[in-house]
Amino acid sequence: MNMASVSGIENGLDRPYNSLSENISSDDGLRTGDKIKKWVLSLFTLKFLKILIGGQVLSLLICGTAVTSQLLNPTGEGVNAPTTQSFLNYLLLAIVYCGWLVCRSQEKNFYHVFMNRWWKYLIVALIDVEANYMVVKAYHYTTLVSVQLLDSITIPVVLLLSFLLLRVRYRLNHLIGVVICLVGVPLMIWADFDAGRSHSEDAKNKVLGDILCLVGASFYGVSNVAEEYAVRHYSRVEFLGMLGLFGTFISGIQLVIFERDELTSITWDGRTIGLLVAFALCLFCLYSLFPVVIQWSSAAAVNLCILTADFYSLLFGLFLFNFVFSGIYFFSFAIIIIGVLIYGLRATKEAPRESRYNFFRNESEHPSDAGVDEISPLPTDERELTEEEREQMHKDFNRHLNGTN
Repeated sequence: MNMASVSGIENGLDRPYNSLSENISSDDGLRTGDKIKKWVLSLFTLKFLKILIGGQVLSLLICGTAVTSQLLNPTGEGVNAPTTQSFLNYLLLAIVYCGWLVCRSQEKNFYHVFMNRWWKYLIVALIDVEANYMVVKAYHYTTLVSVQLLDSITIPVVLLLSFLLLRVRYRLNHLIGVVICLVGVPLMIWADFDAGRSHSEDAKNKVLGDILCLVGASFYGVSNVAEEYAVRHYSRVEFLGMLGLFGTFISGIQLVIFERDELTSITWDGRTIGLLVAFALCLFCLYSLFPVVIQWSSAAAVNLCILTADFYSLLFGLFLFNFVFSGIYFFSFAIIIIGVLIYGLRATKEAPRESRYNFFRNESEHPSDAGVDEISPLPTDERELTEEEREQMHKDFNRHLNGTN
């Protein structure tokens, strides 16, 4: 949250996505117009459009959570229970994906996953729960402008952790794309000022609010990178199931400690219950789709795409909250999309095959431990196979297909 095409999951190792324009050949015989047309067609492939549309669906779901939260607490005196709202999402994740894990057999089932990696998912769930809590709480202490600016710290955190832990190597186009996308953030805030939505006089404790937002956004980055690693090496079902299980446990304890008085003061009418359910469903769909788009691209690319969420919030706010329209919103939206396009021009460099980041991987987990024999690797150069290599390759494949040693 790279945007160029699908990232493969091969042999349980990080495989950065393939570039959309990496293989564009320059043909001197083509006219300039034909070259441009060929380049554009190679960029806007089905894979790229799938990633771009997937990112915008995530932005719409984020917009859905923002709108329902605003409707629950329109004047600051309504429902103010962020942990309770998150608790419903984690509970849904646990029911759906842990149930899915229970139905699995052998080493991919719930028992095997829980016994081997429970404490690692507990840490990730704690980080994710507190990230949600801190960012929501930041709105009560600081201004909308501060939250919008500081929340974007998630992107550099994801880039840094991906570089250090996932061994991703970025190119110049990725850095330029990120900078252009981040330029769209202050433009969006400028539009808020122009529309009269940002007011600094409402800040109760700006320093505390800014700290909460910075820490919460940084926690989001940690959670996103851990999610990318987990879904590439294992599966999104495992990650979401364990996140839901431990997230339910942690947020349940937290809401009892911090929000029990708030829960007793809420007027539990049909509107309130409906909005809470709508919020939970939007967040559940967001969590369910997020790892899918990560598998198509990366955590860094997804986070760039969802910068457009404020634009969709404006569109809904025009009808629900009487927001004032500003043309700057469209300009900032276009800037962010251009940044995403530039980010996807070339692929990240492939990480080394032996990654140092083994937080989710047990030392005993190795293909040879499962009784899988090694086969002769295929030559990686572009020369033609010799007769001996071709014969050895056929023997290895036949031996494994027939189950013989």
